[in-house]
Amino acid sequence: MSANTAEPSAGPVFRKVAQNLYRLESSGQYYALFKRAGKQIRRSLKTTDAALARRRLSEVRDKVGRLNQTKGASKLTFAELAERWLANHSVHLKEKSISRLDTCLKGLKPHLGHVPIRNISSRQCEDWVTKRGKQISPSSYKHERRTLLAVLDYAVRDGLILDNVARTCVPIRKISQPKIVIPSRAQFRALVEAIRKADVRAQAGGNLVELLGYSGMRLGEALNLTWGDIDQERGIFTITGGERGTKNHQVRTVPVFPAMKELLERIRGEQPATDDRIVPLAVGARTSMQNACKKANLPAFCHHSLRHYFCSNAIEAGIDFKVIAGWLGHKDGGYLVAKTYGHLRDAHSLEMAKRMTFSACETAEVSHSSLATEKAA
Repeated sequence: MSANTAEPSAGPVFRKVAQNLYRLESSGQYYALFKRAGKQIRRSLKTTDAALARRRLSEVRDKVGRLNQTKGASKLTFAELAERWLANHSVHLKEKSISRLDTCLKGLKPHLGHVPIRNISSRQCEDWVTKRGKQISPSSYKHERRTLLAVLDYAVRDGLILDNVARTCVPIRKISQPKIVIPSRAQFRALVEAIRKADVRAQAGGNLVELLGYSGMRLGEALNLTWGDIDQERGIFTITGGERGTKNHQVRTVPVFPAMKELLERIRGEQPATDDRIVPLAVGARTSMQNACKKANLPAFCHHSLRHYFCSNAIEAGIDFKVIAGWLGHKDGGYLVAKTYGHLRDAHSLEMAKRMTFSACETAEVSHSSLATEKAA
């Protein structure tokens, strides 16, 4: 190898331009070449512009400088690093989220678990895509892909690898949005009636369905709502989510809506004063609702359908998307509500437009009729 080349003449010819900077003769592309712990590191700078190549070289040099050279770092496998990442990442997560991440790692480990983290290549990531990706649903693929990216980003952060190769070789799969089935007011009443008729013990189930429909809370939030969360004087209630918290770990305060107020007064009059939770229902919530839908010949509504029901009623009442988002606990200023339910506002607007039935012609006709009546009199 000559002093100005980084490869034998039989292969690709690299010409040295500056320290650690080489140019591929055949294409003019610039490359960064380093030696670290006796191993050569070569990275394409993905440009033929010399000035841009020097700027990108500086970025690669910083990454190489952060590489972890401690004993054992080069032998650390994907599975070992993934366990470390999960333990670190799950500190602020709920049990359900941790369980989902653990399931994702189980799907990744047969393909990447045994591979030293520094040896993970684009080809191995693509192997997971072709072998595993085709077997799972778009939703599972999305979660596993996100977990793979997160673990490799963690490796980059700790200086175990230079770049996250999965970001460029693992494609995103589109997930078709499920059709939202929103109960009508008649269906909502039929659902509540079917649950209450099922069993004397099902009164709590009926109360839960009404509470969800009148408040817009998630199931876990409603089940953990206590009488201490209700401020009757101010007409508000506080959603904490109980010990597990809300979905975004933030407590929110929401007005007590008129229908909800009536429901609370009814429950308070029927419920023993010793009960702290408004709906003391621990198990069977989903089953009672499924059975009621079958008996009443209703679509297979779930508890989240009642959150949709709340939103649709709020939109028909003319409530601003941003206000609704605040009630639901969204932090996007109403974007998700507008995206999900915007068609409802359009439909409601068109229905209301039908009431605008006045015109100059109609006014003229009325005037002529009035004059004719007056003359006849």
